Amino acid sequence: MQTIVVEANFRKEVLENSEPVLVEFGADWCGASHMLAPILMQLREEFDGQIKIVRLDIDACPRVAEEYGFQEVPTLAFFKNGQMVDQISGVAPRLIIANKLRALLR
Repeated sequence: MQTIVVEANFRKEVLENSEPVLVEFGADWCGASHMLAPILMQLREEFDGQIKIVRLDIDACPRVAEEYGFQEVPTLAFFKNGQMVDQISGVAPRLIIANKLRALLR
């Protein structure tokens, strides 16, 4: 099941989480976000219990998206210990995303 992050729980779900977190900053109207969905579902299963993978709708949570200054949708933001440590703008191959997730575990 996909976790949806909103402004009210972003701090708890992402910044204060003890495990690394991948946040997809996406939008329902964005075709590229829909293309990423099955990839993120597979990765969610592969990294279950190690990395939390969540989605944030930029239209529902504009302040959070603006705070990080993302210009492209979707953007994948990789968080560790409450800090954004990496990001990918646009659609990326599954292998690239998986390698970045593995790097979060080191």
